[in-house]
Amino acid sequence: MGSAALALAVANTVLGDAYREALHTRVAGLDLLHWINDGLMTFFFLLVGLEIKREMVEGQLDTWPRRVLPLIAALGGMLVPALIFMAINFPHPENWRGWAVPTATDIAFALGVLALVGSRVPASLKVFLTSLAIIDDLGAILIIATFYASDLSFVALAVAAVFAVALYWLNRRGETRPLPYVLLGFMLWAAMLFSGIHATLAGVILAMMIPIDHASDGKSSLLHSMERGLSKWVAYLVLPIFAFANAGVSIGSTGHMSLISPLGLGIIGGLFLGKQLGVFAAVYLAKQAGVAALPARANWRQIYGVAALCGIGFTMSLFIGLLAFADPDKQAVLKLAVLVGSLLSALAGALILLTTDSAKAKRAS
Repeated sequence: MGSAALALAVANTVLGDAYREALHTRVAGLDLLHWINDGLMTFFFLLVGLEIKREMVEGQLDTWPRRVLPLIAALGGMLVPALIFMAINFPHPENWRGWAVPTATDIAFALGVLALVGSRVPASLKVFLTSLAIIDDLGAILIIATFYASDLSFVALAVAAVFAVALYWLNRRGETRPLPYVLLGFMLWAAMLFSGIHATLAGVILAMMIPIDHASDGKSSLLHSMERGLSKWVAYLVLPIFAFANAGVSIGSTGHMSLISPLGLGIIGGLFLGKQLGVFAAVYLAKQAGVAALPARANWRQIYGVAALCGIGFTMSLFIGLLAFADPDKQAVLKLAVLVGSLLSALAGALILLTTDSAKAKRAS
C-alpha cells in the first residue's frame, strides 16, 4: 500500500513524466512494465499456486467438508460483484471486459487488516478468510486463463504443453532437486509468453508440478521449501514493485467524472457492495440450507465484517484490469476505482470488527 501511495504521489508531481517514460524503457525487446507484469509477477503466481496446492493437499482445504463453506462463499463473492458491474455497465459494451475486475480478493491485505483487530476475531474466521481467498485466487486464475486469452498461438501452446508434461514426468519419477523444475519452468514461461495465454500462469502450472511429499530423511518437501523461500521475496520485492509500477495514476488525466463513470462505479460498487453482500448471503444461505456449519465461535456480525474485507481487491483486481483494458484512460479509471473500492472495504471491515463485542454478539446470535 505504501508503494501504491508513493506511485500516486510521484505520478502527480513534476516526476510524473519521468516515471511513465521509465516504465516504457525497452529492455531485451520488451518495455520495463511488460517485464514486471509478465515476468516478475510470475513469481507471485508461483507462490499462489504453491499455497493452493498445499492447502488442497494437507491444509484447510484437504477434505470436502472443509471446502464447502469457503467454496460457496467464494462463488457468491465472485458472482454478485460481476452482476453489479454488469448491471451498471450494461448500456456500455465497451466496458464489459472489466466484469471480472471486482471479483478478486487480495489475500495478503485482507489478512493484514484482519490481524489488526487481534483477539476480537476467533481463529476459525482467520482460517475461513484464508480458505475463501485461496479459492478466490484459484477462480481468478481460471478467469484469466479462460476469458483474457487473445491471439492464441497453437504452436506455442503445443510447446508449452510439452514442457508441462516434462514437469509432470519429473514429479512422477520423484525428482526433488529444484534446478530441473526451475529450468523447465523457465522454458514453459517463455512458451506461454508467445501463446496468447498470460505468461504468469506458467507459475501456477509449475507450482502444481512441485512435489509436496516429505523427504525420507525428514526434511521439508520441495514445495514447502520453495514456498518459504519465495514468500518474503514476493511480499517485500515483487508486490511492492508491481504496485509502484501500476498504481501511478495522474489524477488530472482521468477527468473529474472518472470515478462516477459507469466503469468506475461498477468496480467500486462490485468491490465494496458486491463482495460483502455476495459472501455474506452465500454463507447465510449455506447455513440455512444445512449444507455447511459456521466457523467455530464466530457470530454473524464478525462474518459480515470478514465479508466486507473480501472487497479488498488490489493486486489481483489491478492485474485483471490491466488485462481487460489497453486504453490508458480506462486503465487510469480502473486503477483509481480499485484503490477506492479496496480502501472502503478495508475501512468498513475493520470498523465492523473493531466495534464487535464478541461475547454480546455471540449471545445475540
